[in-house]
Amino acid sequence: MDDHTYRQKMSRRKFLKTTAAGIATSSVLLSGSRRGLAAPSDRVRMAVIGVGGQGSGHAEGWAEMKECELVAVCDVDPKHRNEVAKDTNSKPVADYRRVLDDKSIDAISIATPDHWHAPVALAALVAGKHVYVEKPCCHNIREGQLLVKAAKQFGKCVQHGTQYRGDNDAIEGIRQLHTGIIGEVLLAKAINHQQRGKIGRAKVEDPPAGVDYDLWLGPAPVKPFTKNRWHYKWHWFWDYGTGDMGNDGIHQVDVARWGMGGDDKFPKSAIVAGGQLWYDDDHETPDTQTVTFEYEKGYVMYEMRLWTDYKMEGHDNGVVFYGTDGKMEIGRRGCHVIKNGDSKKIEGKGSPGIRRNYIDCIKANDPSKLLAPIDEGFASAALCHIGNIGVRLGGGKFVYDPEQGKFVGRGSQRANKYLSREYRKGYELAYTG
Repeated sequence: MDDHTYRQKMSRRKFLKTTAAGIATSSVLLSGSRRGLAAPSDRVRMAVIGVGGQGSGHAEGWAEMKECELVAVCDVDPKHRNEVAKDTNSKPVADYRRVLDDKSIDAISIATPDHWHAPVALAALVAGKHVYVEKPCCHNIREGQLLVKAAKQFGKCVQHGTQYRGDNDAIEGIRQLHTGIIGEVLLAKAINHQQRGKIGRAKVEDPPAGVDYDLWLGPAPVKPFTKNRWHYKWHWFWDYGTGDMGNDGIHQVDVARWGMGGDDKFPKSAIVAGGQLWYDDDHETPDTQTVTFEYEKGYVMYEMRLWTDYKMEGHDNGVVFYGTDGKMEIGRRGCHVIKNGDSKKIEGKGSPGIRRNYIDCIKANDPSKLLAPIDEGFASAALCHIGNIGVRLGGGKFVYDPEQGKFVGRGSQRANKYLSREYRKGYELAYTG
C-alpha cells in the first residue's frame, strides 16, 4: 500500500503485532532507561532518515522494539524531525551525513523521497551500516544494480520495504500457490486502482523556514520550490518520485512476481501504455498505466487507474493469480482462493514481519534470512522503472537484458537514457561499483 494509506491503517497495536515488537526503548544518547529492554549490547542502534508520513511510522515502530535502540531521527524539515524526536525520545539531526558519521549506529531506516533512497543507502553501506530502505529501493535501474552489488560486497543486511513479503497470509498463500492449489498459474494481474485527487497548479515560493531545500533536492536538478513538489506530492514529479507504479503499484508487482515463481526475476519483454487521461495540473506522472510483462511460463499484467473510487473485481488493490483450476486473490483483505464459485480464506502464522525480521538478521549477522532482500526488491523496482520508461517514451514494446543491464533492440537507445541520471556536484553516489 502507499505511504499515506499505510500510515492511516497501521495503528500502534497492529504495528506491534506485525513486527513482534516489545516494550518501548530510549536512546542511549539521552539519560534514563526503561524496564524490559534487552541489554545494551544486545540492542541494534538504529537511526531513521526521512521522518515524514512513512518515516514517522518507522521511528515509532523501531522505538517500540525491545531489541532496538532508536538513536536519532533525521529530516531536512525541522518540524518533522523535532516532533518525531520528541515523540520517540531520540536525537533530531538535520543532515543524514552526520548520522552516517556516527560509528556507534549499527543500522538505518530510509524513508526519504525516492530520489534519495539509493544515494543514502549506498553511503550507509560504505559507512558500515545495515540498511532498511523503503520502496522503491532506487530512483533508476543503475542505482538498484549498485545496491545489490554493494550489499553483497559489504556483507550487510539490506531489507526492502515491500511489506507483503512478511505478511502471514501472503506467505501461506504463495506457498500453496506454488504447490498447485489452483493448478498451473499462467497469469497474474497486479491491480492498483484508487482515486488520487488532482493537485492543481502551485505557485513558486520560498521554502518553509528552517528547511535546507538544497539538501532536500540533493542529486536532483535545481528547480524552484512549490508546495506541489513538497511533502508527499513529490511522488508525482520525475525528478524525485516514480509515479504511483513505484509508490503503490510496486507492492502488487512484487507479490505478482513472487507468486509466479520461476528462476527469472526479469521478463523477456514488456508492452507498455499509459498517460494522463484525468489529470490536467502539475502532475508529470501518469494517472493511467498498463504493462504486460512476458515471462517464460506466463504473464504479469499491471493495471493502474488513479481516478476510480470504487472497487474492481470485488476487492481493493491487490493481485489476482489465474490458474487452470481456479484463482487466488491477495490484497488488503487477505488471501482467498476461488474455485468452482466457492471462496476460501487462506490464513498463515509465524512471520515476524519484515521490520522485526530485519532486526533479527542484523543480530545474527545473516543477510540470507531476510524476507525482503534487496535483490528481490530491486527486481520488482526494475519492473516499475521499465513500465515508467515505457510511458515516458510514448508506449510500445521494450526488451531489458539483465545480463547486459540495459535495453536492447528497437527503441533501446532512447530507453537506455533513463537507466541512470546525472548527479549534482556535491551529491554524487558514494559507491559506483
